[in-house]
Amino acid sequence: MARAFLAVLLTVLILVASPLAAQDVPKPDFGKWEQVAQQAETVVADGSSNLERLTAIRQQVFDWRRTFQQAQNVNGDRITAVKQQIEALGAPPKDGETEPSDIAARRTELNDELAKLQAPRQKAVEAASRANAIIQSIDTIRDKRKAQELARLSPSPLVPANWTLAAENAVALFEGLLSEAGPANEAGRTWSDLKPRLPSVAAYLVAALVILIFGRPWVGMLPSRLSARASEYSRAVVVFITSLGQILVPMIGTYLAIGAVKATGLPGPWTLPILEAVPAAAVILFSGGWLSRQLFPQHAIAYDTIKLADRARDTARHMVDFLATVFAVHHVLAAAILPRSGLYSSVTENRDRVPLDLAEGGASVFNFALIVLAGLALFRLGNILRRLTRRPDAGDLVYRYRILSWAGALTRIIVIVAILLGAIGFVNFANLLIWPWSLSLALIGVLIILQDFIADLFNMLKRGEEGAREGLAPLLIGFGLVILSIPVFLVIWGAKGTDLLEYWTRIESGFSFGGVTLSPGTVLTFLIVFAIGYFITRAVQGAFRNSILPKTRLDTGGQNAVVSGLGYLGIFLAAVLAITSAGIDLSSLAIVAGALSVGIGFGLQNIVSNFVSGIILLIERPVSVGDWISAGGQQGIVKKISVRATQVETFDKTEVIVPNSDLISQPVTNWTRHNKIGRIIIPVGVAYGSDTRKVEKILQEIVEDHPLVALDPAPAILFRNLGPDSLDFEIRAILADVGTGLGVTSELLHEVVRRFAEEGIEIPFAQRDIWLRNPEALPGAADTGGPAPSAAPGTAPGAPDPRVGKARTETARDLPGDGDQGDGDR
Repeated sequence: MARAFLAVLLTVLILVASPLAAQDVPKPDFGKWEQVAQQAETVVADGSSNLERLTAIRQQVFDWRRTFQQAQNVNGDRITAVKQQIEALGAPPKDGETEPSDIAARRTELNDELAKLQAPRQKAVEAASRANAIIQSIDTIRDKRKAQELARLSPSPLVPANWTLAAENAVALFEGLLSEAGPANEAGRTWSDLKPRLPSVAAYLVAALVILIFGRPWVGMLPSRLSARASEYSRAVVVFITSLGQILVPMIGTYLAIGAVKATGLPGPWTLPILEAVPAAAVILFSGGWLSRQLFPQHAIAYDTIKLADRARDTARHMVDFLATVFAVHHVLAAAILPRSGLYSSVTENRDRVPLDLAEGGASVFNFALIVLAGLALFRLGNILRRLTRRPDAGDLVYRYRILSWAGALTRIIVIVAILLGAIGFVNFANLLIWPWSLSLALIGVLIILQDFIADLFNMLKRGEEGAREGLAPLLIGFGLVILSIPVFLVIWGAKGTDLLEYWTRIESGFSFGGVTLSPGTVLTFLIVFAIGYFITRAVQGAFRNSILPKTRLDTGGQNAVVSGLGYLGIFLAAVLAITSAGIDLSSLAIVAGALSVGIGFGLQNIVSNFVSGIILLIERPVSVGDWISAGGQQGIVKKISVRATQVETFDKTEVIVPNSDLISQPVTNWTRHNKIGRIIIPVGVAYGSDTRKVEKILQEIVEDHPLVALDPAPAILFRNLGPDSLDFEIRAILADVGTGLGVTSELLHEVVRRFAEEGIEIPFAQRDIWLRNPEALPGAADTGGPAPSAAPGTAPGAPDPRVGKARTETARDLPGDGDQGDGDR
């Protein structure tokens, strides 16, 4: 029912959205575009404009290009109609041939109308191409300038003279900050001006201190307290959600503390830039601490996200905390003081900075010091991560350990290269490596935590059901998170919003494969239409299986065949409809498909054979679900018939997969094809001298008295053979359910033994008399002084002792050089 409702809902959404998507877009103003394009081309050719102007022009041209791309679909419905009218006139005449004048005139008229309708499209294509060329030129200029800035050689931080400059700049910064906190700052305010603000300042400050001093430890202990009250399957979700307070609560305290400082009215041009940078730095600091406790907890509450030795886990946690602290300091300096810090100079370029003329040599020293501190933490963390796969159980580790191990090995290389570049003077390049890579590692850690959270959430929703965490849905959602994180990785490594839009535009235009153009819209349309067809197919199957077919006279096998056939037909139609709706033209792939079909025919002939055999089984139904069959040396009950193979459950409760081609090409015994009636044959032997008529009567009574033996046709007792050791009889009986044959056979044999014992009828066993040609040659044959062996218990006097026969048989078989091959016959 839910599938049917979802199918109907998706269909309605498509029907509602299709008319909206089919509306014609407004026509662009090509005259205005010409002015914009000429101005942009002039600026690009000049090459002296700053990045701000180039970025503004690029955004304007980008908007025009989007308009032109939409205009390429103008008059779509009318063009389709005209083309259909032209096709209705038939193929145009070949060279030297003519057609009726009225048809020729109509064809000319329609072709002129088609050219007129397609003209705006062609003009839009030309304008979009021109806009694309302008955008690429601006991107080239921007990338070149960015590369020059990153490759700029600054004074080496290892030169002692630059240390002096750094110390002088630090002193100047300190004095500037003190000047705003002195008794009379540059704005002319005095401490007396602070008195009216003291209540608000005190309120902000007290709230900030309470949250930072008492609230932060409390929220840090909250996950462990709540987890003790949570159920086993919801504990991990509760821990994750409450742990987010370790970021939120300290951030509230930080904002209150900044508000207290600003409420004093003391901050000026020296302090305000730093205060404006503190919130983002606090996010880095507290998020880093949260990440370290999630990935490398001191005591795991639910489970270990990453399994490490205690010492390695503690070291990793400390290194992440230290790296977050250094990163936070770097952000404050980069946003408020330092003139440049690699990729992130563009993030803080519009912010106010302290009025300090920082020397380039001093900036190199500050940057290099932060790079070294961060590099040391990263190097130690990389050492721990790269050893994750150097464990005895490395072959059983999940993919995250391999990714982290690879990231740890790469971290060591990046740190060494960054420190060397920074020591030489390529400070911007070193910043390009250290800080983006730190954020990349953090993002990898966040993805791992989110994937675990999604798995824990599914486990909670299914109330701890076995395999819920490792199900397909959590895996697909986790994979989707990885895909969605790609733009974040691009932003980390310097991509701007305009760059992301450009990437998306290229993706939207699609890529060609064998003459077929695939774009996100095409793929999305295909998936949506196919999903609708799939859900409708499943809904129809469910209706037939549960409501329609049970009311017919079809047996279970026939009902399963109908349901399976509907499934194959529905999925095929859904695929064809999805391809048609997405506008994918497969005609250009016909030659490629023809070539591939030959290779596929040879390489997959067994699979194709099994597929065709599965279709035959579903149509002819020589075997149905629930039948007792014997095929391929296996015997059991048919549980499922799929396209490739048939699943048989043996009487040992093991699952056997039999290829469908074996069921078609080889003999198959179906014990219950049309009904469950079957015959059992039980051989019975009696000793020579027994009354055969009496034996027949006893066996007839035994078999007729059994409740599961059919009386019509009546069971038969046959005297079948005069055997070498016994008189051989057979019990032949028809059972209503041949599946009970083994049990009935066992019960009948029990009764036969009991009745024969009561009637004095002997059940013989094999006996042999062995005559030796030269008994005197046997070892010890001359010693005849011993007493004769006693007869076996129950043996009549003078009768041969079966023990002697057995012993003689074994002895004769072991005699060397006996010409009768040890069988005792002459």
